[in-house]
Amino acid sequence: MTLPSERPRTTSPAGPPPQCPAHVTGPGGITRLYGPEAEADPMGLYERLRQKHGQVAPVLLHDDVPAWLVLGYRENLDVARTPSRFSRDSRRWIEAREGRVAPTHPLAPITTWQPICVFADGQQHERWRGAVNDSIARFDKRGIRRHVTQYSNQLVDRFCASGRADLVHEFAEQLPMMAMTQLLGMPEAYSPQLVNAARDMIKGTETAIASNEFVQETLRKLVARKHVEPGADFTSWLLEHPAGLSDDEVQQHLRLVLIAAFETTANLIANTLKMVLTDHRFQASLAGGHMTLPDAVEQVLWDEPPFISILGRWATQDTELAGQQIKEGDALILGLAAANMDTVIRPDPDVPVHGNRSHLAFSGGQHECPGQDVGRAIADTGIDALLLRLPDLTLAVDESELTYRSTLMSRHLTGLPVRFTARAPLPPEETLTPAPEPPAPAQPERAEQPAIPASPVRAAGAETPGPQAPGSRRSWWRSLRRLLGRR
Repeated sequence: MTLPSERPRTTSPAGPPPQCPAHVTGPGGITRLYGPEAEADPMGLYERLRQKHGQVAPVLLHDDVPAWLVLGYRENLDVARTPSRFSRDSRRWIEAREGRVAPTHPLAPITTWQPICVFADGQQHERWRGAVNDSIARFDKRGIRRHVTQYSNQLVDRFCASGRADLVHEFAEQLPMMAMTQLLGMPEAYSPQLVNAARDMIKGTETAIASNEFVQETLRKLVARKHVEPGADFTSWLLEHPAGLSDDEVQQHLRLVLIAAFETTANLIANTLKMVLTDHRFQASLAGGHMTLPDAVEQVLWDEPPFISILGRWATQDTELAGQQIKEGDALILGLAAANMDTVIRPDPDVPVHGNRSHLAFSGGQHECPGQDVGRAIADTGIDALLLRLPDLTLAVDESELTYRSTLMSRHLTGLPVRFTARAPLPPEETLTPAPEPPAPAQPERAEQPAIPASPVRAAGAETPGPQAPGSRRSWWRSLRRLLGRR
């Protein structure tokens, strides 16, 4: 087999015509992770690669840059948990060192080394990651839910009188950025432009570089302002942290948190809403009381993780992984979606995995997403608020008409058209946080699914779902039962 680091490269800008089989494979017959086939059905492509190569497959990125795609669950954990063999430092990438990944490459915004925790190992990682973890820990979870409820109702007010909406563009994509700008201490007016820039960066398009510059300049101004006007926000907490981060280090970590939280939460909201509206087994489970909203979100994290893959490990030495010979400096892509469907740990993908957080939707090891519970809180609360306001939501098109747009890292719905009974917006004086209700009776702990072992990378306490606002579960039940009862 031709190794990624030994593969020939093409330099001609002219490519094969659309629909040509040459789009699927590049030099040496290696499969491309970009182009029509990869974008149309990434999960199908992952399974074909698994059948052909096993749990680790050679692939090509944009401009036929070689890499390895890690498909197996255990292999993903091995890579994520072994920084001595697989570093997060992109400066090790042989393709970049030898000039084959230029600063103008579409993937440059997410692979160029920056002074942030995701590109560091060892003590430097601990310093940066500690500052991020400590600052995230200062968030008031109830306060987050209040703000998310407020923003959710603001968004619903914009379309509720029409009886129709696109829940991707008018809700799922807007809510996370509104919440994150508030948490970072930014003016709310920034969120629409940042939504467009963030999505463009994740796509790795020709304009990704310009979008990245817009985000960077916005955050540069924010850091300067917080030196003068600090507040109870993530930016101010990073600036005052004992780790002593420089302004540039703070700015780059703000960018990391903003982009990652936006993309993951927007996709999580859209995918959960789509499942609620289209999956009859899912609806029956919820209506019957066998699944809570947090359970529903966790199921989606297994089946449709917000990031389907992450380019972000580089081999520190010649090594072997699942029978493949990895060369020092080779790039590895964590195949999160493929790992979640690995039959080694999930023999039957149709069996529910309620209460099981051992999926890899937020990666694993030392670089596991530090803000995942904030994302869950935004998704849980936002969906709850939406269904409370519009309990008779139905899909406005046939499910077969829903389409996705896929990139290397992300797969997201392009739209989710719905219809509902038109309603007037909330009165301006009405508060958007519901009055507290008595908590639901405690439920006995549900036994974990035996087919999927609990992940050893979870820290103590990580299995505990984030706090819920009083009455959130009961309002969810009322909303969903009304939704299902009117079909």
